[in-house]
Amino acid sequence: MDLLAHLEAYVATADEASFSRAADRLGIAQPLLSRRIKTLEGHFGGLLFDRSRRQVTTTELGVLLLPHARDVLDRAQRLRQAARSARHARVRAVGVPADCAPAALARALRAGTERGITLGMRELPPAERESGLSDGSLAYALLRVAPERAAFRVPLGLASAQADAREAPRALHLEELRPRRRRTGGPPMHPPLPLLVLAEDQVPCFEDRFARAVARAGLSEGRIAPAGPAADALTETLAGRALLLCTESYARRYDARWAPLGDAALHRGYDVSAPPGSRGAPDVPEWLTRLLGTAVGAAGHGDTGGLRAVGDAPARLAARG
Repeated sequence: MDLLAHLEAYVATADEASFSRAADRLGIAQPLLSRRIKTLEGHFGGLLFDRSRRQVTTTELGVLLLPHARDVLDRAQRLRQAARSARHARVRAVGVPADCAPAALARALRAGTERGITLGMRELPPAERESGLSDGSLAYALLRVAPERAAFRVPLGLASAQADAREAPRALHLEELRPRRRRTGGPPMHPPLPLLVLAEDQVPCFEDRFARAVARAGLSEGRIAPAGPAADALTETLAGRALLLCTESYARRYDARWAPLGDAALHRGYDVSAPPGSRGAPDVPEWLTRLLGTAVGAAGHGDTGGLRAVGDAPARLAARG
């Protein structure tokens, strides 16, 4: 027996003092309502309504049980409302790189709240962001893709020890990092600094092309070194003992000197994705795509909310699945 449906029939009949009006109120046929009342009377072991008169009246048992029936229905309604609120307020985890701008991520959280969506930012390496979409632990994620097919691109450059903040960055070509030799020959004047690569750039779509670019520039492959913890890599960089491959916003946050790489093929490429649904492409809100693009270092332009990499043409806004 569907107790709630039977109690609804009982309460509606008591309120309306009519089987037909109660059936209309519930949107069911009168015979079905009558069967539910009879089933409930059998369950409680007594009549709930006196049917001997022209107008249906509630029996003594019916009057006694009515407040309890209303209470059960009220509690059930509150339970349904709580379930709806819990579903609505469910935190939707967003996988982001570790070097996102905190203020931009905060704007994304506020924008979600304004739209009735509770977001939670999770800093994860690229592989974990991708697997998080596959296993359902993430609702959205910034995924690394090749820059030429990305929704938006973020320039990479090399950070080094602090310099005059008034100095404007100029494009740097990897060939310029070849060690300078003494005029009379012999060993280089200074030992070459290692190029530290953060976990965010330790992905196949970037590592292969970066290794080829380093080889074309005549640099030793041994100069490329995976960075450990970001704090350690920054310490080595600010101490003048290494060069760190990173975005401009990340370098400026720690007052490091930064020069963009001149090769656009070495930009980071990102798409904002959601777990694939049963109806084709995943649904990623455009406002979230814009704000995450800003957080990861893509520059906004105009009033359209589009994104572009610094010094690049406008990138596509479509979120790829």
